[in-house]
Amino acid sequence: MMTLTELRYLVTLAETGHFGRAAEICHVSQPTLSIALKKLEEKLGISLIERSKNHIFPTAIGEQVIQQARLVLSQARMVEEIASAGKDSLSTPLKLGAIFTIGPYLFPHLLPELKRLAPDMPLVLEESYTEVLRSKLVDAALDVILIALPFTESDVVTRKLYDEPFVVLMPKDHPWAEQSTINIDQLTEETVLLLGEGHCFRDQVLNACPHLKEQMQKETYPIAASANTSLDTLKHMVASGLGITVLPLSAAGLYGYNQEQLCIRPFSGDSIPTRTVALAWRASFPRFKAIDTLCDAVNKCSVL
Repeated sequence: MMTLTELRYLVTLAETGHFGRAAEICHVSQPTLSIALKKLEEKLGISLIERSKNHIFPTAIGEQVIQQARLVLSQARMVEEIASAGKDSLSTPLKLGAIFTIGPYLFPHLLPELKRLAPDMPLVLEESYTEVLRSKLVDAALDVILIALPFTESDVVTRKLYDEPFVVLMPKDHPWAEQSTINIDQLTEETVLLLGEGHCFRDQVLNACPHLKEQMQKETYPIAASANTSLDTLKHMVASGLGITVLPLSAAGLYGYNQEQLCIRPFSGDSIPTRTVALAWRASFPRFKAIDTLCDAVNKCSVL
């Protein structure tokens, strides 16, 4: 019967293409690794690795065995994670990611609640773009991420947390400041400052106002209207008179600004633009209690 150790040796050798490096990674001597792989080939009755003076590469059947070995090793790690989660779901580190337009505004409210609900659970935090977080979640570099829906990925589960409306930020002396609400179609009449490509919040704003999207594609649209920066920098740009912007409500705080500088107005009508904030985690992630605790902490936050 083959062992997990033998499969680990085989996969490591395939990834490194070198007996010496593979042995070093597996913390064994090169002869030990070589003998183990030879025994594995004898057990299976097939040749897994072609050996030459300068090259080491899998045979055709070896490629198939290596692919399956990776799955077996992944499942074995999952068994270990399930066992570990059953013992200390709220005492081992939780690797939590968030997109740039959620993390800075939710974390200050969320972390105290998590500390209260799970005082022994260390947190490893990361903020990035949706696609970067997606990749790290799939690769298990992150355990759970805070994103905006829609978000689809094979073998990933999502749970809705809350809906967040968008608001308009403008200088206090802007003519629209006299209005109690803003119609979304009015955005085409102004220079609207948005985040740059790659930010999902930019796409959400443009999808809510297709006419603005068409207008921003024109060469005559002001270059300052597309900033590959943060929401806080967009606020500074609005305060400097470069235009107006659209923000998620959680990011609309005006701390640090003179009361006469900026003002916020909600959108009017039945189709107020919003986003749905959600958690996403791998379906195989075994720490269900940690997920539930994180959701409870978010629900107790007064972020909106």
